Amino acid sequence: MAATSIISISSASLFTPTTPQPKTQCLLKHKDHDQLPSSSFTALASLKISRPTTSFGVTTTTRLPPRRFTCSASASSSSTLPSALLFDCDGVLVDTEKDGHRISFNQTFQERELGVTWDVDLYGELLKIGGGKERMTAYFNQTGWPANAPTGEQERKEFIASLHKQKTELFMALIEKKLLPLRPGVAKIIDQAFAQGVHVAVCSTSNEKAVSAIVSFLLGPERAEKIKIFAGDVVPRKKPDPAIYLLAASTLGVEPSRCVVVEDSAIGLAAAKAAGMTCIVTKSGYTADEDFLNADAVFDCIGDPPEERFDLAFCGSLLEKQYVS
Repeated sequence: MAATSIISISSASLFTPTTPQPKTQCLLKHKDHDQLPSSSFTALASLKISRPTTSFGVTTTTRLPPRRFTCSASASSSSTLPSALLFDCDGVLVDTEKDGHRISFNQTFQERELGVTWDVDLYGELLKIGGGKERMTAYFNQTGWPANAPTGEQERKEFIASLHKQKTELFMALIEKKLLPLRPGVAKIIDQAFAQGVHVAVCSTSNEKAVSAIVSFLLGPERAEKIKIFAGDVVPRKKPDPAIYLLAASTLGVEPSRCVVVEDSAIGLAAAKAAGMTCIVTKSGYTADEDFLNADAVFDCIGDPPEERFDLAFCGSLLEKQYVS
């Protein structure tokens, strides 16, 4: 078995150490302790053992319970700012998967009389496949296609597309009713980026209409008109392929190395790093136990004051210090 290590940091605050705050978990990796600033906080490092598993054609690792020991790491502020702040959508802007997308998939399956239900655990496995159409195709390929599904390859593609369109309409209805809230700190850090002239974009494997609905209804029209959306089939290969992040950088006219990505999943992290970008992970309900060893920082959320985890200045500090594993 391969051994990996992860540093998880319990900190009252990264920015105001004199103010008591709830503990949070984050991960920071750095190249040179001697170059880090003097302000520091206590860290817990843990050795975790990886065990490879394969599900629906996707290989992942499951890590066993950690052994912990004490060490120290540092956080800094910086005047450097990213050229662009790029967000994944589902799980980052909103924790949509379990009670949003999954419910909409199941309602579609029921209305189309497919005899299929995705429970919470199964959907968690399926999320390792980027894209809803790809997810359904992989599931039916492995478990068998419904009796009322077509048999030809092209007809099946059209069948999947029609299911996904119906599912998207049901999901958008949930968003329009504002039944799923923004995650803490999302609006805050986007407003900070706008105030500093930093580009903001959303890069998602989800349908463009669904992503646009989330941005418009939950972030509001004033923010939405400033946010560029790259979603769905805008690129031929979805995450973990880096294509969507490279397209975003090219369209915005910025260097990939000056972009900071906020992701919640291992496949999103892989896409961001393959694009040559700095990536912060904010864990979501389905991704808390995934392997984020290659991330530049990991938190449970962005957070609003007084429970803020990080801000735009912290994103800039990652670019300046070039934290690496």
